Amino acid sequence: MHCRFPHTLGICLLAFSCGKPAAVQLPTDNPTAAMAAGTPTDPARAILRGYIEQVKLSDARRYDAKDNAGHNMDCAKIIANPAGGYIAVYHTYVNGEAKVNLATSTDILNWTWVRELAGSNTGSASQPDIAVAADGGFVMVWEQEPSNHLKFTYFSSWNNLKNGVVSKSFDAPRTLSSCAEGTPNIYYASSTRVETGHHYYANCDTDRQARGILTNFRTWTTQRQPDFDNALLYWGVKGNIGDRDVTTFNGYQFGVIEGQYLKGDFGSWRTFLYDYQTGNADTLHIITDHGSKAFANPTITRLQIGGQPAILVTLFIPGKGAAPGEAGELIYYKKY
Repeated sequence: MHCRFPHTLGICLLAFSCGKPAAVQLPTDNPTAAMAAGTPTDPARAILRGYIEQVKLSDARRYDAKDNAGHNMDCAKIIANPAGGYIAVYHTYVNGEAKVNLATSTDILNWTWVRELAGSNTGSASQPDIAVAADGGFVMVWEQEPSNHLKFTYFSSWNNLKNGVVSKSFDAPRTLSSCAEGTPNIYYASSTRVETGHHYYANCDTDRQARGILTNFRTWTTQRQPDFDNALLYWGVKGNIGDRDVTTFNGYQFGVIEGQYLKGDFGSWRTFLYDYQTGNADTLHIITDHGSKAFANPTITRLQIGGQPAILVTLFIPGKGAAPGEAGELIYYKKY
């Protein structure tokens, strides 16, 4: 869904919906059958679910996150920087146009703006994701306007990333929707291969799931993932199924994904925990300090904080469904 509302209304200015998954497919007859019977992933999933749901019990958190220049850090993706510290990419709306920004941090909660990476001269750019490339450097992908589509870039080093020096780039043609394909996440990244999840605007009506592969920054293929959609449709989601992210935890792959119960209702956005081994999704009952109800554009990252492993989560809390003082980007983590 492609909303454009002022952030002052507490609504993310984005095309909503701001590891490699296993090949197991979702059972279409009864998606919860495997969970009901018990699966090997149950213990790990239960622990991870607790980390995501219990914002009030996190080790640290920040609501309505902004960088030191005052930019809203909407739909932030945070990773560890091999050069030290942490990197965040996110979008900020300025005069109705989204711009992708880059910032650094030493503590996850306080961010120093580095530069704008996309948006001023190229058209609105939003929903960025970033990953360290397997063969060095960084891969980024975001949702690019005009002609809403995926834009890929490769930076060969940290110096090039912080200076905005692009080594390779690719604009992916839309093949699944004539209207929009966006909200990317990165499953795997190297300078020659990028595996990406994204949404496509099915029948120019509702966002649905897809997964694509970019080869040598020249060849793009993608396909629909109806079984992924079914995991959320089972729970009564009737609006958009959009943004997602993935991590590994205790030897298993899990994802977080947003689903909208009622199309057009920002207060009905919820986040789900997806089990790539079984193809099932759990509803998440996220508990914030003051009781926000709506949560969108989730990311999840496993990294080291203070020498300990931690699960880092970001969520966008729309104005509708937000408790006082909680609308905007939420960043929190739990060490384990």
